[in-house]
Amino acid sequence: MRFPGASVDRDEAAYVLTGAPLDATTTFQPGTRFGPDRVRKFASTYDDYDRRTDSFFSDLRVHDAGDVPAWDAVDDYLDHLSAELRAAAIDDAVPLLLGGEHTVTWGGVRATDPDVLVTLDAHLDLRDEYDGNPLNHACVVRRCLDGLPADGADDADGADEADAPDTDDRPTVDEVVVLGARTGSPEEWERADAPDVTVVAPEDVADWTREFDGLDDRDAYLSIDIDGADPGFAPGTGTMEPFGLSPREMRDAVRAVAPHCVGVDAVEVNDRDDGQAAALAGKLLREAVYSHADAN
Repeated sequence: MRFPGASVDRDEAAYVLTGAPLDATTTFQPGTRFGPDRVRKFASTYDDYDRRTDSFFSDLRVHDAGDVPAWDAVDDYLDHLSAELRAAAIDDAVPLLLGGEHTVTWGGVRATDPDVLVTLDAHLDLRDEYDGNPLNHACVVRRCLDGLPADGADDADGADEADAPDTDDRPTVDEVVVLGARTGSPEEWERADAPDVTVVAPEDVADWTREFDGLDDRDAYLSIDIDGADPGFAPGTGTMEPFGLSPREMRDAVRAVAPHCVGVDAVEVNDRDDGQAAALAGKLLREAVYSHADAN
């Protein structure tokens, strides 16, 4: 199944969409392996024309490269996925990634090497490890900031800098902005207090969006975790968290950030609803493309 409106060949593409159906570490409700095709399916009802930007999605040179089949060796999979996405970036196309669990975002960040990660998410995802696994989906923002220790050892919070293990040379970001976070462990909130992290509570996201005036010529990567939405709007996700964002608040944030992006993903959609989460993810991804193309 091809993403609707993704109508050009690879060598003509300005945007290359790739599915990453990773479902190795999802907690509570698995099913993200079905996310990419589910988003494609529920995006099929949307009109091609966007009045706001006066453009047709099918004219924006989007290519659907299909899925990168997942396997359970997550580190190896991320290496392979990031290489696939980097090939698009090298060709001056913007990678669009459909998850799959949120862990795949680190593959997108490594492929595009942005300065800033902006993520719409209910969770901080700043754990250094979860159940002993530093590549759990609850750790993805931490990996995008701090990388993975080169020896695979956990980087203990509070350790002296000189005693911390070296990290590997895979790209990380300089700053993270988490929009809509409403839960996290004490250690995550402690990491979030550092100057390279900004957390915007759900009730403040609309104001943040209105006041957003760019990133001072820095590149961004935008990650749309569908659980950033209130589960009343998008119940088809693994770890639902009430008191979240409305679809319109997410849309407005995506429209603001997308023009500055070198990559975009939509993740954490599963098959546990009637299509609400997939429909929202597909619509937000299209909004990102319309907004990026209109500005660039």
